[in-house]
Amino acid sequence: MAAAGDVFLPEVGAGKLHVLAVDDSHVDRKVIERLLKISSCQVTVVESGSRALQYLGLDGEKSSIGFDSVKVNLIMTDYSMPGMTGYELLKKIKESSVFREVPVVVMSSENILTRIDSCLEEGAEEFLLKPVKLSDVKRVTDFIMKGEGKKGVKKSHKRSRSDDYSPPSSSSSSSISTAFSSVSHPCDLSLPASPSSALLSKKTRLSI
Repeated sequence: MAAAGDVFLPEVGAGKLHVLAVDDSHVDRKVIERLLKISSCQVTVVESGSRALQYLGLDGEKSSIGFDSVKVNLIMTDYSMPGMTGYELLKKIKESSVFREVPVVVMSSENILTRIDSCLEEGAEEFLLKPVKLSDVKRVTDFIMKGEGKKGVKKSHKRSRSDDYSPPSSSSSSSISTAFSSVSHPCDLSLPASPSSALLSKKTRLSI
């Protein structure tokens, strides 16, 4: 078993999205990793914002992992983490000339509008409320995958939930149960959150 602080490197396959997942909670890291793998993504997980910056080579030192050989298509980060919050990590990424175009999704178990405002205004792709669902992950990854397929076309990563939301199907619900069957989570999954509370964007927030 890998020790805390280790970075799990994927074998990135052609045509698959590579997602960097950042969360200080071991349980939440395993949950998001499982959901992303169900969505056919390659996943690298790290436990802090500083480790994410190190992996991306944005810590001011030469990356020990060799990022040049690995492409990141999406970054998903928890908001509340010790040392560096997800918002601070988002700012660092958007300040980078290399990674500013990489979509960043911020996740949180707390529905605090000021945090949502700050992240969306700083350039976050989406703000997801935990527990993150398989339908949320598929919605985001499908959107990114479509954009990756448009060669030579500059695309906007901004969108609202109403543009592409569809209620989870019964098969998705079954997949969600499978995803969580081997990982216990402190949240009660027996009462699903309403669709409008699961995924927030500027357009959704303004209509509240």
